[in-house]
Amino acid sequence: MSAEQGRSSQRLQGRTALITGASRGIGYAIAEAFAREGADLVISATNEVALIEAKSALEAHGVAVSYCVADVASESAISNLFAFAVAQHPELDVLVNNAGIHIGRPFTDYAMEEFDRLMRINVYSVFQLTQMAIAHMQQLGRGKVINISSTAGKWESMNQAAYNASKHAVVGLTKCVALENAKNHINVNAICPGIVETDIIRNAQQQMAATGMAKDEFQTAIESQIPMGRMLQVNEIAPIATYLASAESDGMTGQTITISGGMRMG
Repeated sequence: MSAEQGRSSQRLQGRTALITGASRGIGYAIAEAFAREGADLVISATNEVALIEAKSALEAHGVAVSYCVADVASESAISNLFAFAVAQHPELDVLVNNAGIHIGRPFTDYAMEEFDRLMRINVYSVFQLTQMAIAHMQQLGRGKVINISSTAGKWESMNQAAYNASKHAVVGLTKCVALENAKNHINVNAICPGIVETDIIRNAQQQMAATGMAKDEFQTAIESQIPMGRMLQVNEIAPIATYLASAESDGMTGQTITISGGMRMG
């Protein structure tokens, strides 16, 4: 962690955030950034061991952290997750919809089961959690919803039709919910990262290695697409989420913030 990342202004003091997919990657980086800024947390993922480890590390920042194991592909699991979060923190006022999966293959090779699973995790969970959160936040008279979409939610991509469709849906949902709730002092925004060095990239690297592509060759192929010449890191996404969860972004809603290392500017 850099000295800059280690500084805290307690911008999120008094806030409580529910973050899905928070045991690793972008989700954990956001949870850590929020904890440094004073937010209490409810973190969720499917791996209990990883959640326990994350909870312990996050509590070192002096905030309250609860965890709930939940598969967001399940409607009942999502309902239980939100009920748990509100029971732990009745003043819950930030939701970060981060959990998601990636399946890439030519359009005609997608199975309906794959498309359905992508939609359940990447879209339906966002719809359901946001709907419950909005109803709760309307009663509070305030709130922040942050959806982690992707540049795939703005552009076309080869061999990613199902994934892109899911992320386009998140972008559309973000804008519509934001419009409906602007009068309710509830901000709804999305972050659209480009290529971030996470488990998705590492898994793809392993898959390509099985076909004979060397690690260096894979990395060169990825980075050649990025004008900055490198993949993004999770700690470059987290500060944007912190801003969107803070009072500094009270005038911003319905926005989709792209961070892509220069891919498709504008």
